[in-house]
Amino acid sequence: MDELVLIDDENIQNKIFTIRGLSVMLDRDLAEFYGAETKVFNQAVKRNVNRFPNDFRFQLLSTEKEELVTKCDRLNILKHSTSNPYVFTEQSVSMLSAILKSNIAIDISLKIIRSFVNMRKTISQNLYIFQRIKINEYI
Repeated sequence: MDELVLIDDENIQNKIFTIRGLSVMLDRDLAEFYGAETKVFNQAVKRNVNRFPNDFRFQLLSTEKEELVTKCDRLNILKHSTSNPYVFTEQSVSMLSAILKSNIAIDISLKIIRSFVNMRKTISQNLYIFQRIKINEYI
């Protein structure tokens, strides 16, 4: 239960990336939140692959992986990885709570989903502000 305290909204939001126009999280970050090794986490997903269509979960292209490594120092370990990581959308996080059937997994999934929602709210609120500024520039 102590691990849940460390999983706050800011920590989650710092691990959400925009790739292919979608807000996603890396398999390694999700596995860490759920307290599992990335390999074990991905195996659980593969056993339930029908719950994760390509618009919920996809593997990064090499160029996408390289771009992430360039932008985010903490991902340097991926630079020499022979396989590209998988990324998961907000919708796939809700599916994770169905296959990782513990109360902790459900709590973590809820926190992550709420972080996605909070990010969308923040972006939409700021978008409105930027639009207002742009309008005022033309007046």
